[in-house]
Amino acid sequence: MTATSPLADFPISRRWPAADPTAIQLYSFPTPNGIKVSAMLEETGLRYEPHLVTLADADVKSPEFLSLNPNNKIPAIIDPDGPDGTPLGLFESGAILIYLAEKTGRFLGATAAARAETIQWLMWQMGGAGPMFGQLGYFAKFAGAEIEDPRPRARYTAEARRLLGVLDGRLAGRDWITGSYSIADMATGPWVRALTETYGAGEALEIDSFANVTAWRDRFLARPAVQRALDIPSREG
Repeated sequence: MTATSPLADFPISRRWPAADPTAIQLYSFPTPNGIKVSAMLEETGLRYEPHLVTLADADVKSPEFLSLNPNNKIPAIIDPDGPDGTPLGLFESGAILIYLAEKTGRFLGATAAARAETIQWLMWQMGGAGPMFGQLGYFAKFAGAEIEDPRPRARYTAEARRLLGVLDGRLAGRDWITGSYSIADMATGPWVRALTETYGAGEALEIDSFANVTAWRDRFLARPAVQRALDIPSREG
């Protein structure tokens, strides 16, 4: 990478060097939050280059990664062709989705009202479904499963079921959360998938009773771009 590269001022590019510094650089791992952004990049057809950043402290707490995302969470991106042609680094999956939607003019809504509605449901995922589903996963599948006190698991199971009910009601008579396929679907779909595929919580949640949600989840997962995104960046590096 030469001094004139659009990535020259980003220390992260020295640890995860770019093969094509003119393409969007994605630093991620295929968790629900990572899949969101991979799906958006695949859906839009933007040129991008994925870099596998594991969840180990050696990666996400490295000085290079922290230089781009001080919150030490995936995903993050650098767009070498940012606003006014100036390179832009971004973290937080919701912010990245909005940025890419505005950059491409896709998946955000054609009117101000539709845009507001899409962002509303994106924030619902960011503030509710994602954190609560993640907590359920911790207590149902990961280290929290060893805790004998049943109250944490019961709390997050009940809250996840409540949120599934909210989503199920929203999807009544709709194929997609805001009517048209949008970043709200890309943000929420990977988390609903994780409830069964990663956390094994489908039975506890009685997820099959949420018929609108399961039909929507299957439509989401059937999209070719989403299928590709499930393993971007590849866990094999």
